[in-house]
Amino acid sequence: MITKNKVVKATLDSLFCLALMSLTPAIAAASEATLKIPNLSQEQNNLLLWGIVVCVLGMLFGLYQFMKVKKIRAHQSMLDVADIIYETCKTYLIQQGKLLCILFVFIGLCIAFYFGFLQKMPLSGVLLILAWTILGILGSYTVAWYGIRMNTLANSRTAFVSLEKKPLKLLNIALDAGMSIGVLLVCVELIMMLIILLFVPRELAGSSFIGFAIGESLGASALRIAGGIFTKIADIGSDLMKIVFGIKEDDPRNPGVIADCTGDNAGDSVGPTADGFETYGVTGVALVSFIVLAVQPDLTGILLTWIFVMRILMIITSVVSFYINRALSQARFGGKDDFDFEQPLTSLIWITSIFSIIGTFAVSYYILGPNSGVPAELENLWLVLSVIISCGTLGAALIPEFTKLFTSPNSKHVAEVVKASREGGPSLNILSGLVAGNFSSFWIGMVFFLLMFAAYYASGYGLSEIMIYPSIFAFGLVAFGMLGMGPVTIAVDSYGPVTDNAQSIYELSLIETIPKVKDQIKKEFNFKPDFDKAKHYLEANDGAGNTFKATAKPVLIGTAVVGATTMIFSMVLVIRDVLGVQPEEILTLLNPYTIFGLLAGGCVIYWFTGASIQAVTTGAYRAVEYIKENIQLDENASQKASTEKSKEVVKICTQYAQQGMFNIFIVIFSFTLAFSCLSAPVAGNDSVALFVSYLISIAVFGLFQAVFMANAGGCWDNAKKVVEVDLQEKGTDLHEATVVGDTVGDPFKDTSSVALNPIIKFTTLFGLLAMEIAISESFRNIAPYAGGVFLVIGLVFVWRSFYKMRIPIKE
Repeated sequence: MITKNKVVKATLDSLFCLALMSLTPAIAAASEATLKIPNLSQEQNNLLLWGIVVCVLGMLFGLYQFMKVKKIRAHQSMLDVADIIYETCKTYLIQQGKLLCILFVFIGLCIAFYFGFLQKMPLSGVLLILAWTILGILGSYTVAWYGIRMNTLANSRTAFVSLEKKPLKLLNIALDAGMSIGVLLVCVELIMMLIILLFVPRELAGSSFIGFAIGESLGASALRIAGGIFTKIADIGSDLMKIVFGIKEDDPRNPGVIADCTGDNAGDSVGPTADGFETYGVTGVALVSFIVLAVQPDLTGILLTWIFVMRILMIITSVVSFYINRALSQARFGGKDDFDFEQPLTSLIWITSIFSIIGTFAVSYYILGPNSGVPAELENLWLVLSVIISCGTLGAALIPEFTKLFTSPNSKHVAEVVKASREGGPSLNILSGLVAGNFSSFWIGMVFFLLMFAAYYASGYGLSEIMIYPSIFAFGLVAFGMLGMGPVTIAVDSYGPVTDNAQSIYELSLIETIPKVKDQIKKEFNFKPDFDKAKHYLEANDGAGNTFKATAKPVLIGTAVVGATTMIFSMVLVIRDVLGVQPEEILTLLNPYTIFGLLAGGCVIYWFTGASIQAVTTGAYRAVEYIKENIQLDENASQKASTEKSKEVVKICTQYAQQGMFNIFIVIFSFTLAFSCLSAPVAGNDSVALFVSYLISIAVFGLFQAVFMANAGGCWDNAKKVVEVDLQEKGTDLHEATVVGDTVGDPFKDTSSVALNPIIKFTTLFGLLAMEIAISESFRNIAPYAGGVFLVIGLVFVWRSFYKMRIPIKE
């Protein structure tokens, strides 16, 4: 499919030129020249070796949860559908793997050229850096593959268990699957980083960290962007058939349904899992870089050890909280045949947050407090550091609560969308959802403001005595704290695709039409099925899944924005050291280049959201066109899903996902290099502010655009769910209005908003590296010319992202 695309050759040539001109030399400058990882003491090494043991135990926990779910029995009709979904997911992931291999070849050649040819590094050193880049890509790719395997095992079991009238058991299967993914993801990422810290030679450790971050960022960005486009093409194509033909949701005769189930995993499992893996890695590398560059040299080893111990702690607190919440849920809901599925998920988040905060203070006191043996200047800071991290951990619990105000089926905003839909049809539905998105941006933005202000205030109590720019370190710790309950955040996010698939599998299995199926289930599984109650459970559980998919998005996007401030710190040091100027002298609003950068960053964010939705729009048109021509609704036609027709819809989704992603990748690369090169100090140092403010603008505009789109989409989605579940008004004009709103919200919440997280990190990570080469003395005089070339390339692909992705006009 890729090789048939006419733009591939130009795309790959552009990628090679972009990478060759900037990425590899910048990587070297950032890692080899400045990131000198210190030697740790024997005691610190032993402590972190125990951390590896904890990670291995965490991986075993994840595999135990995997086997636990796999052993649950289900009806063969549902298992067969789940297998079809998994096979189409495999096809999609294999296609994405080929794309990642192509991207790595060019970046790998650049790394080998710079380190091996220009820096004369021994072959063993070059191979080690390449190996860590590959491991970063494989980490994102492998955990994504594990995520879809776990979810496609859990979806059929969840669908079948709904027949038992045991809603808590239904919830536990999806949550077991989510915890398996969350814990294993964090443990794999942490083991890789611990290996670099403990075993890689000191002169190569910094380069290995950077290579690892580049690899996982590349993998996550590709999977997140393409997955987001894929899933919404399929979802919209499937949903519109309910209006066009008046058929029920997940009707097996609709070829878009299987593709939609595949998309649920491609967009809501593959993307978030790879994105989560990258988020933990890149945030960790940012903090490691800060500690190495900004902290007193004799204290760096102690703080590095403390940071990694905090990461190890979150695995323990998450697993303990999971079992405590399981026991409490059993006591509260075990005997009930109906309850709000959101309640156990909410309690899990708060229990984990509380235990994480308690553990943070206790372990910090043990490692850094009085009588810990650390230098006196650190003994008084254990409390300050604990408070700052806890701001982030508290935020990871508060942000979901504020998100639910706008996306939960029980929220006033969702009720307002339903009422507006009843009174004014699709138009008022859309307007009301936009209102919810805008209000959510305000309130969640205020949460970030308060958390970061609290961290800034706390950083004033002694951090300046051991480091420069303590407020920047505080912001990085807030992002780090948001990830402090990482396994649970990933678990509740992964809960959604399981519940969504379960509902589809129930319908696709046609289990109600199987002759004497009730007797068969009674005989083989020892319970009497209740079909009506099962459909109610699946609908309600899917609503909870929608809500908690929405709650994880602001947490991840928040870590990207807050953590970006720490990454930009490296650029501040480069400006100071290379140009010999204090950054605050040029990074000011009185400098017109600062305003130029802020404007440019905002432009790119709005282009990106438009380009990603355009890919969905055109792809959905093609999918709808195919489905209309091939759907068979005759009474004599087969009621089962057509595998061949479903594969064709999957093919359409994959094609437009990859075309859209190619355009987006080239623009992001080109503009990052263009604005960094245009910032080169040729006629004076003022121009350097252009790129710094560009990155800040990308982060800030990206935060509010992502929150707005994610929560508006979540509000529309659950408004439709309220009409279907609570009001029981499927097939009415009200239902049709909410379906229209949901199709608008789909690319809002699952394409553009979620992809802004890796876009922000990707732009910042590569931008920091590109800036180093742009302001270097040997390159700065020709940098503006190179910047002009890259700007033109970026604008050409901006043009292509719309004019070459339009819906074709029929003759």
